[in-house]
Amino acid sequence: MSACLFSDELRALIAARLADFDVIRRASTPDLKRAAVAIVLVPLHETGTAGKTAEAAFLLTARAMKLRAHAGQLALPGGRVDPGETIERAALRELSEELGIVLAPSAIVGRLDDYPTRSGYLISPIVVWTPPGTIATPNSAEVETVYRIPLAELRRPEALEIFAIEESDRPVIRLFLPTLAGRVNAPTAALLYQFREVALEGRPARVDHFDQPVWAWR
Repeated sequence: MSACLFSDELRALIAARLADFDVIRRASTPDLKRAAVAIVLVPLHETGTAGKTAEAAFLLTARAMKLRAHAGQLALPGGRVDPGETIERAALRELSEELGIVLAPSAIVGRLDDYPTRSGYLISPIVVWTPPGTIATPNSAEVETVYRIPLAELRRPEALEIFAIEESDRPVIRLFLPTLAGRVNAPTAALLYQFREVALEGRPARVDHFDQPVWAWR
């Protein structure tokens, strides 16, 4: 892939790579509540159109500061799966509730591995492709800010940071993204890293061996 352009060719390539990937699905347990998140692919600019010049991006949110849990943290749109709800339906519902983006199930281009978190969630990511001109309208009760991050930033080799902490025998993963002038921590970093490796680079990768920083364990 020479460039990350928001095009039918990119959508087809990502969908094919995700279809070929053997996703690990885990059963939820009393200690792990099922949650779903969406990796939302958009043109870098809201007025962008699909084609040869529109750069592709993904959406990342900063959670509202008044939330009781994980306030202010950078996260993918998503939340808890309701009883009787599928992962796909939950992710699309949360996307609509948080960012005002309403998509049909046909927008889903694939799934990635379930990721268990230290805070008691089993996160199931889906990848969705939005129509050109999609505008995010953040729900202020849940979202402080929404960012459009170029896929090219995610692909930078220097974006990946893996390090050790005394509290765990598992390595911790995080990503440095210039648009944010800061770092994205696991679990979000783990999900985005797997998306990068599998969907953008065509390399199989697992992420459940990556841990989170201690402050995210609660």
